Amino acid sequence: MSAKPRVFVTQPIAESAMKRLRALGRVKVFPDDSRIIPQRTLIAAVKQADILFCLLHDTVDRAVIAANPKLRHVAAQSITPSNIDVAEATKRGIPVTVVPPVTTEATADLTFGLMIAAARRMVEGDRLVRAGKFPGGQSRHLLGSLVYGKTLGLIGGGGLIGKAVAKRAHGFSMRVLYWTPRRKPENEERAAGLTFVPLDDLLRQSDFVSVHSPLNGGTHHQIGAREFALMKKTAFIINTARGPIIAEAALVRALKARRIAGAEGAVMLRAERIFESEAIAEELAAYNPLIPDGTNLKATMMIEYPDVTERRAALAGGFDPHGLGAPPITESASFTTSGGIGSPSLLASSWLTTVLVVSSRWKGIFAGLSPFSTRAIIFPASTPPSWKSG
Repeated sequence: MSAKPRVFVTQPIAESAMKRLRALGRVKVFPDDSRIIPQRTLIAAVKQADILFCLLHDTVDRAVIAANPKLRHVAAQSITPSNIDVAEATKRGIPVTVVPPVTTEATADLTFGLMIAAARRMVEGDRLVRAGKFPGGQSRHLLGSLVYGKTLGLIGGGGLIGKAVAKRAHGFSMRVLYWTPRRKPENEERAAGLTFVPLDDLLRQSDFVSVHSPLNGGTHHQIGAREFALMKKTAFIINTARGPIIAEAALVRALKARRIAGAEGAVMLRAERIFESEAIAEELAAYNPLIPDGTNLKATMMIEYPDVTERRAALAGGFDPHGLGAPPITESASFTTSGGIGSPSLLASSWLTTVLVVSSRWKGIFAGLSPFSTRAIIFPASTPPSWKSG
């Protein structure tokens, strides 16, 4: 009987999920959930692992992947592998898996919460009260802005999260504009209450600009000095997508020059260094360190979505996808499977499951174990996914 695979987890995750992982492999965890694992520590750990179980904020670059020639699987607790060198993994025949989009509603909640916090200057008010100051119930000292009836612009907002934010905005009687490189069909726009406009028009018209683009080569620093110059001076920008989509230096300059009213977000690149070196005024920009899926329910669902843990273990354990009842595919396919199950632990699911495998090594996919239709996607090595908006 072969030894169980060695699994390294980059931060503590839900205990119920850890229990399931331990039943399938020998698990080690970086114990400190108050900080991102240092790159040197991560590389050292990968050398002793068969499976790397990483989180959204971990950088799994070429150095990490190359640290162990026998690494068999990179399992990401994120919806897109934006911080993983997928091309390097593919070159080495290492599958990279991600999770289904289970954080849509939590991210939309956070986005709208940050929007209200920015408009009503809640962070500044909290700091003021904690400092023992009270300017008076009708003081203009913390004069804020309305959210009700304003215009919201969603950049890259045609996807699930953008539509969920739009749904919340309609409850505040907001006009919702959106832009994405690939416009949605008109019937889809009507159903979501979205109005498509060119990006520049969105920036000019919006009182709140919310960023929802995926991070790729085309969206890195998508919002910079030019875009900030187009925005209203009374407008706020909210980023719950990926930090590098906004050019941080340009944001600092826009805030210090008061070209925009404020910025809030849950993600930022090099946040500590920017705040230390540029000293952004606290009343202009506040960043929430919580991850969009930072609820007990969502943190558990990210791991415990039906059979995700077991499917990862099966792939990392070397099961041949052809032996799991899935037909060979090279592009998106919907199928119903039966028979050929290679592992008893994989029989638990009876859910509609989406599992994404990013690797050319596998000419089939092991996701199709449910008696219901399962969506499976695999990309050839020559065309790794670009994760473009839309």
